Amino acid sequence: MIRVLLADDQSLVRAGFRALLDAQPDIEVAGEASDGEEALRMVRELRPDVVLMDIRMPVLDGLAATRGITGDGELGDVKVVMLTTFELDEYVFEAIRSGASGFLVKDTEPEELLRAVRAVVEGDALLSPGVTRRLIAEFAARSKEPAAEGALAGLTEREREVMALVGIGLSNEEIARRLVVSPLTAKTHVSRTMVKLGARDRAQLVVLAYESGLVRPGWLG
Repeated sequence: MIRVLLADDQSLVRAGFRALLDAQPDIEVAGEASDGEEALRMVRELRPDVVLMDIRMPVLDGLAATRGITGDGELGDVKVVMLTTFELDEYVFEAIRSGASGFLVKDTEPEELLRAVRAVVEGDALLSPGVTRRLIAEFAARSKEPAAEGALAGLTEREREVMALVGIGLSNEEIARRLVVSPLTAKTHVSRTMVKLGARDRAQLVVLAYESGLVRPGWLG
């Protein structure tokens, strides 16, 4: 059973998500929080698998709450999915850099929300690949200058190639087709790369791909 915590200051939004999630045989809502501080406290108490976290909340915003979760070693298994009103939210890239596994716009289709919750539990962030590619490119352009590639020194050439493809938003299946390998092989390369770089999940691998200069905004081929 996948346990989800809902963190949003709008009770109507939480009610809608709860009705959808609780109707699934493999998902249950473990709790609800109306601000970031309450969300952080409840995550520590309930240890949910996934937190659906609104970016803009009172007392403590979603970004700060996310950093509180991802920065706590005891909460390493908790995945955070940020909720945003608009696709090009100015805080989305910063949210991913803060450790979020991905994002969803609040008016996403119900099937996409369910797929997203299940995907992040399996480690398959980012979410909504087409939107993700545009968002990452947009906000990576505003991020800090690329760091030296020394951080990638421990990667093989194939792992660097795979990391670059992850960075431009390709799924494991798309990477497999591009490299003419099986999806399982592609997934193995992605997993090994994350382990070597200490990436929390696929979203963090995308951030590292940009910050290392391996991928630059606009490389969406």
